[in-house]
Amino acid sequence: MVFPCVCLNSSMLSTPSPLFLAPPFRSLTLLPNPTKPPPPKLSSFHPLSVSAVPAKVDTAVRIPEIEDFDFKVYMLHKAHTVNQALDAAIALRDPEKIHKAMRYSLLAGGKRVRPILCIAACELVGGDHATAIPAACAVEMIHTMSLIHDDLPCMDNDDLRRGKPTNHKVFGEDVAVLAGDALLAFAFEHLAAATEGVSPARVVRAIGELAKSIGGDGLVAGQVVDLDSEGASNVGLERLEFIHVHKTAALLEAAVVLGAIVGGGSDEEIEKLRKFARCIGLLFQVVDDILDVTKSSEELGKTAGKDLVADKVTYPKLLGIQKSKEFAEKLLLEAKEQLFGFDPRKAAPLFALTNYIAYRQS
Repeated sequence: MVFPCVCLNSSMLSTPSPLFLAPPFRSLTLLPNPTKPPPPKLSSFHPLSVSAVPAKVDTAVRIPEIEDFDFKVYMLHKAHTVNQALDAAIALRDPEKIHKAMRYSLLAGGKRVRPILCIAACELVGGDHATAIPAACAVEMIHTMSLIHDDLPCMDNDDLRRGKPTNHKVFGEDVAVLAGDALLAFAFEHLAAATEGVSPARVVRAIGELAKSIGGDGLVAGQVVDLDSEGASNVGLERLEFIHVHKTAALLEAAVVLGAIVGGGSDEEIEKLRKFARCIGLLFQVVDDILDVTKSSEELGKTAGKDLVADKVTYPKLLGIQKSKEFAEKLLLEAKEQLFGFDPRKAAPLFALTNYIAYRQS
């Protein structure tokens, strides 16, 4: 089958970079989707094939043309569904203080990128969005836990998150720690108990994926190395990539992989989507690093410039802003390449989400 695709020209990809340009959705050149060999098997934290050394961008990347896909409507609908599910999952009950603290951060808004990625991956491999909702909520609960803990004085010591005072500023450090712990525990309970229409083997596999993404080989590993690297003068690109592949990309990867697992995806589809997610996870962090030094706190909804104040290593610090933008372009294209071979109509949300991650302004 031949799918209609657009060819991006070099002017769209080189100047300006993705971060400050509305995504190029249309072009005149239509090209057939090339046949690609099956992807190699990847382990959960297989090293990225993308290096942070900027390279010449392939200007013939083919992106499926879906004329009637409305990304804004899709995002609003899915985010509303996720928000309703999160609200229902954690009701206000005794002890009231801890549930108030959990709900305060969980329902504080946010882009809901991770749960929507989970749902989109599930739908891509043929699953129903309702099947993915418990997994999507579990990922968002864990993401919220990581934000609560990351903002603590003993970590990043931040006062602002999603445009509101951070959890420990409202409830105190002790309750904030416990709220994060409770969200972490409940995420696994919810995934195990609320997932319906999925085989027990796949639910267990999803639980294992999620656990690995946040433990000593995942998010925690990235956070520890990040803390150890503050103020260090010998941090290079390899260590920086380790931090972000584990601290940021791992949970984004889990979101996509969980969606593919509960949606009934084959091993080949799951591993292809794993590589896609690894690329967009690192892309998310590169864009975050750039925004941290180019946007205000009001625009970001969180404290701007905090990485600079904490003397943290970032991509702009090591590469400069322009080279960081070039690396973001490379990750953007690498991610999109992993979606070839899927039904382009079903893949449209993931293509659009990839653009959203690259071109976001907060």
